[in-house]
Amino acid sequence: MANRPAANSIDEYLEALNDDQRLALERLRKAIRAAAPRAEECLSYGLPAFRLDGKALVAFGAAAKHCVFYPMSAATVAEHADELAEFGTSKGTIRFQPDKPLPVALIRKLVRARIAENLERRCGAKR
Repeated sequence: MANRPAANSIDEYLEALNDDQRLALERLRKAIRAAAPRAEECLSYGLPAFRLDGKALVAFGAAAKHCVFYPMSAATVAEHADELAEFGTSKGTIRFQPDKPLPVALIRKLVRARIAENLERRCGAKR
């Protein structure tokens, strides 16, 4: 979707998508908010994202033929490989079709895993 002009907000990013992608990503956004209510929305590298306590948490976006959820962690994707088997994955990326979205329970589990990972890194860095 490189032809799309840069968005200034998540809402603006979503407005530029087709209906199927927009609905799938709005559902994803809602699930992320539910799992991380203190996280703040932002744009990161042109993608809708969430950060918590100043650290990147997760992001999402749309490509020409699929939607993408970025847990921003190869470890989180690897730890949940069995649950993600029906989706396309690579390092910190999960690809899905708008008509076959990620289950809300799985999104929440992935977001909580990222929160724990960030907390562990932060606390481990202070030792």
